[in-house]
Amino acid sequence: MTDQGASASEQRVLKKSRFIRINVLFFFIFLLFVAIIIRLGIVQIVQGEDFSKEVSRTESDFASLPAPRGKMYDRYNRVVVDNKSVQAITYTVEKTTKTEDKIETANKLAKYISYQPDYLKKELKERDIRDYWIASHPEEAEKLLTKKELELKPAETYKLQVDRVPNEAIAAIKQNPEQQKLAYIYTRFSSGYQYEPQIVKSLNLTEEEIATVAENLEDLPGVDIITDWDRAYPYDSLNTIFGGITSPEQGILQSREEFYTARGYSRNERVGKSYLEYQYEDYLHPRKAKIEYITDKNGTIVSKEVVDQGQRGHDLKLSFDIELQMEVEKIIEEELRRARSSYGNYLLDRAFVVMMDPFQGDVLSMAGKLIDEEGEMLDYAFGTFTSQYEAGSTVKGATVLSGYQDGMEHGRGYYDSKLYFRGTPPKGSYSNLGYVNDLSALERSSNVYMFYVAMRIADITYVKNGPINVTQEDFQKLRNYFAQFGLGVPTGIDLPQESAGLISTPDTGGKLLDIAIGQFDTYTPLQLAQYVSVIANGGYRVQPRIVTSIHTPSNDGELGPIAVDKSPAILNKVKNTSEDIERVQQGFKRVVSGSRGTARAYIKYDVAGKTGTSQTLYYGPKRAYWGRETNNLNFVGYYPSENPEIAFSVVVPWAGSDQDPVNKKIANRIVGVYMDLQKKYVTSTEIKEEK
Repeated sequence: MTDQGASASEQRVLKKSRFIRINVLFFFIFLLFVAIIIRLGIVQIVQGEDFSKEVSRTESDFASLPAPRGKMYDRYNRVVVDNKSVQAITYTVEKTTKTEDKIETANKLAKYISYQPDYLKKELKERDIRDYWIASHPEEAEKLLTKKELELKPAETYKLQVDRVPNEAIAAIKQNPEQQKLAYIYTRFSSGYQYEPQIVKSLNLTEEEIATVAENLEDLPGVDIITDWDRAYPYDSLNTIFGGITSPEQGILQSREEFYTARGYSRNERVGKSYLEYQYEDYLHPRKAKIEYITDKNGTIVSKEVVDQGQRGHDLKLSFDIELQMEVEKIIEEELRRARSSYGNYLLDRAFVVMMDPFQGDVLSMAGKLIDEEGEMLDYAFGTFTSQYEAGSTVKGATVLSGYQDGMEHGRGYYDSKLYFRGTPPKGSYSNLGYVNDLSALERSSNVYMFYVAMRIADITYVKNGPINVTQEDFQKLRNYFAQFGLGVPTGIDLPQESAGLISTPDTGGKLLDIAIGQFDTYTPLQLAQYVSVIANGGYRVQPRIVTSIHTPSNDGELGPIAVDKSPAILNKVKNTSEDIERVQQGFKRVVSGSRGTARAYIKYDVAGKTGTSQTLYYGPKRAYWGRETNNLNFVGYYPSENPEIAFSVVVPWAGSDQDPVNKKIANRIVGVYMDLQKKYVTSTEIKEEK
């Protein structure tokens, strides 16, 4: 075979092989197209609806806007705690918001708003500064970690970074006001949840700041201006008792975080932080307005809609008579300043009055005033139930009633002259009063009579220059008697932080005699008012109350329907007969109207009560005078003496002497004011009825 023939044969084989490969390739291409067509068919026909849903998938997220808290009304339906609208700058974090976005917006916003340096120092914590530095210096923050540490979980690496922020970087921020402002703004940006508007500034927000921020909102993603709410007080009175609320920047109280979060609170919500606002947080707290955010699968907001307008919190009706309260405060201020100017009263700096309904327990007035070292008159109403003092002879009604409970007969008499005990200075009244019985002992305020009652309770027979063999059981027995009247135990008032008084450990047996005349244990002005109410109402210890009812919110400016009716509560009945109580009531009336009554010259109205001067040692705010001898001037009483409408206590601690009867003058004036207001209210009611 020739070379030419072999070459032709090879070409035919090669051509055939190429043709086969091309056919195989086309076959595979054909199969591929068939597979693609089948797959497209499955996607479009079988799974088309599912993929269509995925493409158009959206998610709903909810956020809240502020709503006003419940209002407070006094007993005559006058609004004493209201709400006012205020503007606030907020920042809302979205799903797509990144750390660098916050930093960028914070830098822009910082140009338009300002904060007081003292405020920033107070609110900005070192942890906030560390977080801000890490966010604003991401590359430097990453260098704080080793390669191995970079492989850890983000939460673990961030903790390491926080701990390793250079001290010099922290110091530089603390020394730079602008950096402090940026750190604080970033902290506010990062303080809440997604779509939950965070208050960046509401306190001291100027109109210029609002206008400037409003003009630049397009350049401030996430920033907005909303209407927020703050408390308003139509009357300049009782603000401390009403209590305070946290600022939006403070948010919930960290000490009660679990309490709030369990009730669905967000971290930036304002809550009551003291007294009534704190005590009734569950009712005063509003239902916040709710906004629904619709986002696509990329986290971009598609739409938003208000789905709940929210509702103001429940309203409280209080027992206070705000007009009476203001008049009482005025009386205390005037008498306190006048008495303070008297010789020897340089330590006198406070006075208290509590007025209440002895049958219902309604506290009509709770007033306290304090003069600070600069001479400024401060509100100290909360001192009526948080501070305690020796009550002096005001407790002698409880002592006599304790004697009755222990078996002492009515009319029992003792001879009032000094008593002498071994190892103890002589103990007596302000002078030797001679023979006194239970009534004249109250009228003339005999100490010696009360000493005999206390010794009777302890089963001690007086022996001149003999010992006082008193046991701890004797102390407890007398204190148990006193506790029936509310002395030395909590009153049960619906306010937090109430003091139960101070029950000290006695070091000598003679202290039992001191307790009987109010010279050892200490009581709050509120306890004294509750105690005298027991005598006024015939022997029932009634729980003092501030809130009398809770109402659903109404939009017509009036109180809405009652949601909770807080009925008066009787805590206990003293173990005395009605004749026992009437006997002491008679003695109390003689204190004011009797020929030798200790209040006869000062109380001009039909009042029954008991004066009390306690010789005590000063341990007030002026430490240089600690241990100095002073006097607590007190009065407890009720008006009128028959079928009383009010019971009250007056406490004026640390007077130089009892020569200026400031306690009796205050007592007389507050009763007069109460009477005048009752006449006014009756007249106003009659005029309304005529119309």
